[in-house]
Amino acid sequence: MISVWFLRLAVVFGLVGMLMGVIMGMKHDFTLSPVHAHINLLGWVGMFLSGLFYGARPEAETRLALIHLLSLTLGLLLLAPGIAGSVLGIAALAPLAAVGSVVTFASMVLFSYIVFRHTPAPAAKRP
Repeated sequence: MISVWFLRLAVVFGLVGMLMGVIMGMKHDFTLSPVHAHINLLGWVGMFLSGLFYGARPEAETRLALIHLLSLTLGLLLLAPGIAGSVLGIAALAPLAAVGSVVTFASMVLFSYIVFRHTPAPAAKRP
């Protein structure tokens, strides 16, 4: 079920990121390109790939996978406005970029652990 949530959130973030791109293109103002890029990369691509992994490895859908889902979502929801604040000069939002970055990185560390734990080691070559 966690795989489904990853996939659903991925398409929502994908739509948000693409809409941002369309609006920026229409306005010819690409100031928020870093926000657009992070939403697309972490939200659309990262979440979709995570959803595919959990779909292929249902035994990996543990409490750790739920923590991965929640931490990646929280990280992105903090990171995007933080980057926007930094780019637009809104000092009150800028610290969110730092917090969101740390949460997002921790989420990736956790996902790395999950992937290594739930994928077989390569077989050793026989002489």
